[in-house]
Amino acid sequence: MTGPARIAVCGLGVMGGGIARRLVDTGAEVRVWNRSAQRAAEVREAGAEAYASPAQAADGAEAVILCLSDGEALREVLHGPQGVLASAAPATLLVCAGTVAPADAEALCERGSVVDAGLLGNGVHAREGQLRIHLGGSEEDTARASGLLAGLAKQIVRVGPLGSGMRLKLLMNLLMGVEMQAMAEAAALADAQGLDRNAVLRAIAASGFASPMMRYKTERMTEERWDDPDFRLRLMHKDLHLVSEEAATAGLLLPLASAAADTHGRAVTEGLGDADCAAIARTLADAVPVRATAGRRP
Repeated sequence: MTGPARIAVCGLGVMGGGIARRLVDTGAEVRVWNRSAQRAAEVREAGAEAYASPAQAADGAEAVILCLSDGEALREVLHGPQGVLASAAPATLLVCAGTVAPADAEALCERGSVVDAGLLGNGVHAREGQLRIHLGGSEEDTARASGLLAGLAKQIVRVGPLGSGMRLKLLMNLLMGVEMQAMAEAAALADAQGLDRNAVLRAIAASGFASPMMRYKTERMTEERWDDPDFRLRLMHKDLHLVSEEAATAGLLLPLASAAADTHGRAVTEGLGDADCAAIARTLADAVPVRATAGRRP
């Protein structure tokens, strides 16, 4: 194919929207679809072409990037009556970029040219071309994907066969979920002991114990700012559940993963699913018994 790459993006959430806008900036011919027409319209204003169905967006595309929240959405967008596979050519490269079960990515192997892409970063990183992308797939398909996705990332690495990108991404999200849980527990214990929880969070952020992600999320926890999420809490819960399934398949017991999944599940039932994942601190804070302790927040 000569001229600009023609790339479709299906799913315009925080990450998908950033990816689509970045691809426009790199000169690609970008075609988009989203379940909510409003988000598609916003990306269209940035220079993409918006379509009414995944099939229309994929028709004639060199690659289709699927930024979908779970396996059910992936199957619907691919196999539905107006799905991607109703129009995508056999040579079209499918890039599974939403975090799904590795088995869901592996199930696409019958399609032909497929990679799964574990994306590390947030919507801002996507928009600025600063993602780290870990690809699973054949050497041929991952080499092709690396060329098409180069403008999105500061690093692209093939980590193994199809499914490997998702497995690595789930491991990274396990670390993030446990880090959020650990900070939330520290803040809850500080509250219960009469310490200033925000002073404790700031001390954590300034210490050598904190990862860059922990330092970043302490700002949300101290400000109790859960809106405009970088990563929704319900998606963290979904990923921790997938980690537990992968561990069970491997015959492993992962106590930290199980505890974090349970806490995140409780937070979702409390209505925090669409809040930023740092809102796990609110669930643990609410679990601290109310008692008269010096310095406790009102």
